[in-house]
Amino acid sequence: MVLTRVVRYSEAFKLQVVEEIESGRFSSANEASKAYGITGNGTVERWMRQSGRGRLLKKVVRVGKPDEPGELRRLKDRVRRLEEALADAHIDSALDQSYFEILCEQKGIDPDAFKKKHGGEASTERGRNSKDTRK
Repeated sequence: MVLTRVVRYSEAFKLQVVEEIESGRFSSANEASKAYGITGNGTVERWMRQSGRGRLLKKVVRVGKPDEPGELRRLKDRVRRLEEALADAHIDSALDQSYFEILCEQKGIDPDAFKKKHGGEASTERGRNSKDTRK
């Protein structure tokens, strides 16, 4: 069984620490905690809020343009549409590859040899190669 040490701080000590932060001796509650060896996450911050000096805690303030939330939504929609288009392109590519392999199998052609011979060029018209010069 491990015994933990419980430390109780007096109200006078708590007030002293908060006043030293307020006077600028410490730049943050974390700095004061380290200086006095105060353990516990948020102990000094809690003392500051309880003493009515929570305004001294560092706060994150987000400043943005009025149309920014709409812009963010628009960009998220655009990313979603682009991801869908990319998924469709991958599916189309897989289908094209499968059709090519089936066609080569039906015609008795080695797919790798066909690709080497034709340089991987695709046909622009059905049934005719783009290099076909017949008119």
